[in-house]
Amino acid sequence: MPNTGCFLTFEGGDGAGKSTLIDKLHRYLERMGKLTLKTRAPGGTKVGETIRSLLLTKSETPLSVRGELFLFLADRAQHVDEIIYPALQKGQIVLCDRYNDSTVAYQGTARGFEPVWTRSLCDFATNGLQPDLTLYLDIDPKIGLSRVANTGIDKDRIESEALSFHEKIRSAFHKIAKEEPKRFRILDASKSPDEVFEQALGILNDVL
Repeated sequence: MPNTGCFLTFEGGDGAGKSTLIDKLHRYLERMGKLTLKTRAPGGTKVGETIRSLLLTKSETPLSVRGELFLFLADRAQHVDEIIYPALQKGQIVLCDRYNDSTVAYQGTARGFEPVWTRSLCDFATNGLQPDLTLYLDIDPKIGLSRVANTGIDKDRIESEALSFHEKIRSAFHKIAKEEPKRFRILDASKSPDEVFEQALGILNDVL
């Protein structure tokens, strides 16, 4: 799927500070006169927000791991077709909070599905649309989850998983970074928001 814009995705464990960084970069790029779209996965569309609620809300009825995977994929397909690809065709810079790498790490590794197979499903769901650059905010899961707890907001269904689950996710992201070092760049998310922003800006300036 060729595009004329620039597709930037942001990955990280829970509490890594993705939303804060994306907000900062969005404001910065708009000040620079760049046509920029900020979105998130799951979500970003009416269908996606409904799926997001199903995925993240705790329920007395457990969501099966296969059901979880295919809900993420359904969200991804709708998101690309309705929001991301049209924006790229208009020449916009798209900032997306989570994309296929999260599915590979969370469902492909932490949930026990084969990562290569999971990646192939993601490619099908997105019609092969790949990010131009992915910024991964790396942080010890203990610190990230403590940040989530300090917000005073109840943990969602996935944030509530055991620490070992989140440690698997971090290992999976590190594996992706080794496999795709040009696209998948690591930021030290233990730093202050301003320091993380400066790290990101140094990388983005080379791309944009």
